[in-house]
Amino acid sequence: MAIHFTLNGKPTTLDVNPNMPLLWALRDNLNMTGTKFGCGMALCGACTVHVNGEATRSCQTPVSSLAGKKVTTIEGLSPSCSHPVQKAWVEIDVPQCGYCQSGQIMAAAALLAKTPQPTDAQIEDAMSGNICRCGTYNQIRKAIHRAAQLQAGGNKSAHWGENAAPVESAARSGDVLVGGAE
Repeated sequence: MAIHFTLNGKPTTLDVNPNMPLLWALRDNLNMTGTKFGCGMALCGACTVHVNGEATRSCQTPVSSLAGKKVTTIEGLSPSCSHPVQKAWVEIDVPQCGYCQSGQIMAAAALLAKTPQPTDAQIEDAMSGNICRCGTYNQIRKAIHRAAQLQAGGNKSAHWGENAAPVESAARSGDVLVGGAE
């Protein structure tokens, strides 16, 4: 059964079992490997993507539910890493092992799209289903606040001064930020 939807801004058709989880369709059929498998039960958040702008666990989302919808993966958030959340992630140096980070970034981007200036409580609520084995929760919260600043037009770097550009950190973290690592 062919399913038609928009993936990262491009019309896409998948002819797979309609019950196939979106996660596996993305990784195995569409070569979008930035979305990670964590638990397979929608409990950890590593597989988070956006479906019509909503943070969605792709491991439990059947492809049949996507007909006519818009799906955004970490690869489509901003291939140039220019999204405020990606910039903040680099600036605050959030990733450690990086495995959960694409899901964390996608959840944070969905939060900021709905709540441009979230409180700590709103961040905790929105991010509570995303597990980080390395425990970078404090850096994640700081990065979300920083992304809110950047989104609002605040360009001054929180760490290195007004004109600093974390190029080296961006190069190290690039695979995490745009989904290039397996």
